[in-house]
Amino acid sequence: MRDLFDHAMQDALRAEAPLAARMRPRSLDEFVGQEEIVGEGRLLRRSIEADRLFSSLIFWGPPGSGKTTLAMVIANQTKSHFETLSAVLAGKAELKEVVDQAIERRKLYRRRTILFVDEVHRWNKAQQDALLPHIENGTIVFIGATTENPYFEVIGALVSRSRIFQLRPLEDHHIRIILERALKDPERGYGKRSIVITEDALAHLIRVAGGDARNALNALELAVESTPPDEKGVIRINLEIAQESIQRRAVLYDKDGDAHYDTISAFIKSVRGSDPDAALYWLAKMLYAGEDARFILRRLIILAGEDIGLADPLSLVVATSAAQAFDYIGLPEGIYPIVEATLYLATAPKSNSTTAYFKVFKLIEEEGVQAVPQHLQDDSRDRQALGHGVGYRYPHDHPDHFLPQQYLPKSLLGRMFYRPSQQGYEAVIAERLERWRKAQRQALGIEEVHEMPELTQDEIQEVKRKHKTAGRMD
Repeated sequence: MRDLFDHAMQDALRAEAPLAARMRPRSLDEFVGQEEIVGEGRLLRRSIEADRLFSSLIFWGPPGSGKTTLAMVIANQTKSHFETLSAVLAGKAELKEVVDQAIERRKLYRRRTILFVDEVHRWNKAQQDALLPHIENGTIVFIGATTENPYFEVIGALVSRSRIFQLRPLEDHHIRIILERALKDPERGYGKRSIVITEDALAHLIRVAGGDARNALNALELAVESTPPDEKGVIRINLEIAQESIQRRAVLYDKDGDAHYDTISAFIKSVRGSDPDAALYWLAKMLYAGEDARFILRRLIILAGEDIGLADPLSLVVATSAAQAFDYIGLPEGIYPIVEATLYLATAPKSNSTTAYFKVFKLIEEEGVQAVPQHLQDDSRDRQALGHGVGYRYPHDHPDHFLPQQYLPKSLLGRMFYRPSQQGYEAVIAERLERWRKAQRQALGIEEVHEMPELTQDEIQEVKRKHKTAGRMD
């Protein structure tokens, strides 16, 4: 098993290594960004500098944020033996070899082993389980790196034995420092070459890198290596060259990972919050990254019923029509009905009064189901024998096609579940419904009205889960 920092091997490969690999920081002083984790005085920085790393660590963050670099810094700083495995390439056999050597090293030299596992989320449960006893007895100190949420992708036992550090995408000023350092460094970067890069070209590389240092360095390397020097030996990089070197922003978007759920969440919340500009931004990100348009349309249909409802009944028509139109058209022209639905729903009046249903479900769950009043029962079978349907009055036989009569079970009279909002068309419904309810109270002698309290979002989500478990709601 090769040590991650076998210096002889590094010397042999240095001339051929990509710029991003050559410029990888070797110490905390060279490390850029993540100040909340490794800034001056922070716990992790103190532990690394003092070589007092005893608990296992998991670095969680997007590509190019510094996860592997931090592990390398620890390897350079520690007196412990440092091993590395890639979860993409290594399995239980390779892990067993590392552990056996660590045990032997501990017995003979009383020297600890730090094991770095890159992309640890790619190991299955059995492979992750194999680490536990050796972490528990102190044979190894584990450092894992993952782009996925460890609370979902790493087994709970391993998470509970590790400190989780979440790394964020680097900010633009961090990327600028990294690129300028690469241009000036004579040993590992381009400091020995004569390179002139315009400010707008540098700014473009920084902006389009998307917080990924590796992406930025790769683009700079491509720009430098593909641009011939002028007659004075100067490599001149302008905006056009920068655009060719990094033509497309790398969007972090794993359809099974956090970015997928976070982005659709931002999209729905923007539409619900009546911000069409933000909604268009998140929509474009999803479609740019290859999200299934039908998934987006399904979410818009749900939102039309949940967050707009009767404030604008046409919102559901627009959303479902957009879904049907997309099925007819497909991409790229199918973007138009998706955008139309997004803008219509984002700018429509909002009401979540349809959540009144969940109040009723919760009431039934708590109090049980009441019998159907006799006059509302089906009269096609037992009208003569049992009196089913006797006493029911047909509303269309009366003026305004309305007459007050009992529709709820007697024990529930006076309960109000639905409260219309004053938004959009629902304000008209509210006025009409108040007249009907008043007439009904007078006709039935209802003296007290009890309006059911609104449910919290947690309570609504719990009812939804029960529907899904019972197979009654997708």
